[in-house]
Amino acid sequence: MKEEIQKVRRVNPQSIILIFLIIIGVGIIVLLQTKDSSFNLSGKSGLRLMKGVPAPNFTLPDLDGKMVSLADYKGKVVLLNIWATWCPPCVDEMPSMEKLYQELKGESFEILAVSIDVSGAKAVLPFMIENKLSFPALTDSKGDIKSLYQTTGVPESFIIDEEGIIVEKVIGPRDWVTPGSIRYFRNLIQIN
Repeated sequence: MKEEIQKVRRVNPQSIILIFLIIIGVGIIVLLQTKDSSFNLSGKSGLRLMKGVPAPNFTLPDLDGKMVSLADYKGKVVLLNIWATWCPPCVDEMPSMEKLYQELKGESFEILAVSIDVSGAKAVLPFMIENKLSFPALTDSKGDIKSLYQTTGVPESFIIDEEGIIVEKVIGPRDWVTPGSIRYFRNLIQIN
């Protein structure tokens, strides 16, 4: 009996090391997946895009290859929409974005639809023509806009006021031409 007790108490050092490594691995995974974690492998500061912060500037090509910057639209309310042609919810909201664009055309308002399609204008231009979309579309085939604006998917939209401040972040598709939406944009345009 004494021998059996001693066998039970004897611990295999490899088992201890294995358990220790599993605990460390789980801890690292938890840290990496925690959104509010200050643990940042990139070394960049953890910009959190919330209401009331300046919208990060970017410069991307339009469908003609002309470089366009968000800063070019300071003084206008901007609906920045991050989307892709292969995304069904993105495609579904495009007609309402076109109607909003037509409704507010000529006012201090602009839509910038930034496509993250890898093939860029090659995919976006035929899509815009086929769907009779006239608002400006920019292409970001590298997907840099996703990290700049910390998106989690597509579509995601940011409403930016005339001073370049994010006033709203919208995750997922939206019907942009409800009476409430149009009133919201008109009120935002009228504030300044």
